[in-house]
Amino acid sequence: MRILIGYDGSACANGALEDLKSAGLPANAEALVMTMADVFLPPAINSEVDNTFPMYVPEGVKRAHQHAEQKLREAESMAVHAVKRIKGMFPEWEVNHLSLADSPAWAIVREADKWKPDLIVVGAQGHSVFGGRLILGSISQRVLYEAGCSVRIARTRNIDKNYLRLLIGVDTSPFSSAAVEAVCQREWPKETEVRLLAVVDTVMGITPDPSQPSKQKWIEVGDEENWDQVRSMFEPEAAKLRAAGLNATIVIRRGTPTGEILAEAESWGADCIFLGPKGTRGIDRLLLGSVSSAVAARAGSSVEIVRA
Repeated sequence: MRILIGYDGSACANGALEDLKSAGLPANAEALVMTMADVFLPPAINSEVDNTFPMYVPEGVKRAHQHAEQKLREAESMAVHAVKRIKGMFPEWEVNHLSLADSPAWAIVREADKWKPDLIVVGAQGHSVFGGRLILGSISQRVLYEAGCSVRIARTRNIDKNYLRLLIGVDTSPFSSAAVEAVCQREWPKETEVRLLAVVDTVMGITPDPSQPSKQKWIEVGDEENWDQVRSMFEPEAAKLRAAGLNATIVIRRGTPTGEILAEAESWGADCIFLGPKGTRGIDRLLLGSVSSAVAARAGSSVEIVRA
């Protein structure tokens, strides 16, 4: 497994490192820690060339160089610190680091395009080496929208139990099936509990007719007497989780997906919410569905948006 970790030295970033222990990650993995100095690094001043008429370099340009280089050194130092922490938690991991003078979000996205990680981990909020505080955060939000792989928005929680509670938002789309599959493939503590949460209003999409795959079929599920039918639709997914050694149950709620997912996670004490990037009502051209985006921004726990 390849894991790209964005780190900026903030409390949220340190919390994201701690959250790695609760993410079900394998004992053997390859990790890359990225730190960014959010500064423009001007072209190098070549002071070693012996010219009869040396180029005049204004003091302001020299100070800009010094400032940018100092921030890059700080970023490098933070990366080394993060690598040591990760190696302490996962001794078998191969952990490297990369420090750049660049826009943090776009640097992570571009590196992910080249390095092809399975998962990107970022804190919910943080700061760049150069700038002030950001909100979900603009860095986390941009990575969440633009990355081509799964993204974990990590938040610190006080976990005083030897098992975890995982909430998976499900519908009948292939995106939620990918979220279930991702949980099945991880390594979780014994007795870890999983809830598959299906939120209904009046209708729910079901598997398309094989003869007309471009058309979505819907069933009426607004009344509770029809919820057994909904529950049976997700039983195969629950069976996969049980086969992976997890204690899986199916929960059905009526309301708006975002509100119900957040409320269930809060009342149940979920340690992480797993979602697909969009659902049966998503628009294919969107990079991220409104439900996934809103839950990632507002949840009190970690949120992982799974892209197959």
